Amino acid sequence: MARTKIKEILLSERTDYSVTVKGWVRTFRNNQFIALNDGSCIDNLQIVIDLNTDEHLIKKITSGASISIDGIVVASQGKGQKVEIKATQLEILGLCNGEEYPLQLKNRPSLEYLREIAHLRFRTNTFGAVFRLRHSLAFAIHEFFNKRGFVYIHTPIITGSDAEGAGEMFRVTNLPFDNPPRNEDGSVNFAEDFFGKSTNLTVSGQLEAELAAMAFSEVYTFGPTFRAENSNTTRHLAEFWMIEPEVAFNNLKDNMDLAEDFIKYIIQYALDNNRSDLEFLAQRLIEEEKQKPQNERTEMGLIEKLEFVVTNQFERITYTEAIEILLQSPAYKKKKFDYEVKWGVDMQSEHERYLVEKHFKKPVIVTDYPKDIKSFYMRLNEDGKTVAAMDILAPGIGEIVGGSQREERLENLQQRMQEMHIPAEEMQWYLDTRRFGTVPHAGFGLGFERIVLFVTGMTNIRDVIPFPRTPKNAEF
Repeated sequence: MARTKIKEILLSERTDYSVTVKGWVRTFRNNQFIALNDGSCIDNLQIVIDLNTDEHLIKKITSGASISIDGIVVASQGKGQKVEIKATQLEILGLCNGEEYPLQLKNRPSLEYLREIAHLRFRTNTFGAVFRLRHSLAFAIHEFFNKRGFVYIHTPIITGSDAEGAGEMFRVTNLPFDNPPRNEDGSVNFAEDFFGKSTNLTVSGQLEAELAAMAFSEVYTFGPTFRAENSNTTRHLAEFWMIEPEVAFNNLKDNMDLAEDFIKYIIQYALDNNRSDLEFLAQRLIEEEKQKPQNERTEMGLIEKLEFVVTNQFERITYTEAIEILLQSPAYKKKKFDYEVKWGVDMQSEHERYLVEKHFKKPVIVTDYPKDIKSFYMRLNEDGKTVAAMDILAPGIGEIVGGSQREERLENLQQRMQEMHIPAEEMQWYLDTRRFGTVPHAGFGLGFERIVLFVTGMTNIRDVIPFPRTPKNAEF
């Protein structure tokens, strides 16, 4: 008989039919009741076995063991679910040494410990919920853009350009480390390297996406990106995923509208399709909140927060207005900010979170940043001091989206590149888009792990990517 998924059985609530289910034992009590999970949903299915089952077989039914069950779906006699399976045949597929198994329920392993055994943490309720939600959000992203006629572009992972101009990139080379070929001045001769030039892992697919937008009008990328930033924080990864749409003929307002619609769409998708996972994570957060002092507890539950974001307009303010709000805030006047607040500085996470969590109490889009703290490709405003940039700030995280209207004017772009020491000779392919049929266009980048962090309510970004890559850590 073909295998039936547990989710399908629990959703249908039908009884009196034969099924085969396969999964992993979560608990086994009284030598009769098995809680079985196959990963299709967060809920377990109760299996009732005959008390006369062979003792030798019963001893093999331990937490973590994988089994196959043939049986009849019947109305449940206990509380918690409407159906269960009365087993007619049981087969052990894979044994599990219960004494050594790290995920026994009685141990309640911490999130820190589970990061060390990331190959097993998928089996816990918490990470099952997180990664089912990650899957749903990824699917919703493709669905959102597909419905709007966007073309999905695969941009290169290995690149010879630095889209951010930050220089924090991982080098890609096959030159020998102990004795690389050198030029007369002693520098490494990258002409002898595999690609004949210095190359790195990409920090963004934006520049290449702009090229495609000049032909298809509306494109997006969704792929891995890398940053060699030595930040061992709860918000940073060395390997992460980015969604980057680029839209020809869009201005900054169009860009903001698209980003807001996009975020609301994928959150609504999770609310509609992963309710049980969200309810589990919401309850987990409630238990965590009980451990905090009263003044540090959040005002909204997880699901309430997500529904609030979907149903309310994001606040839109300029960078100049944001700085003025911070300067007038009680937090600034009482010197509670660790970092300086003044016009021209890049706002820190504490400033961003104050705006969304304390002042507006909802997501905020900040626009028109000083040109000196933003990238070379952002369109210069008429004041000559600011650029048509936008950041979306979210509660609990801070910046979740960064974008801008792009500088489509060739002379302005060349001047900005010169000011920021971007080598124009290496970027002729990019400048060609301004030489040959340039148009106003805009785009943004959404850090995928950050939106997963926001939707799941997790507090450490290492817990929303299957195998985190951070300084001094590249396990598995």
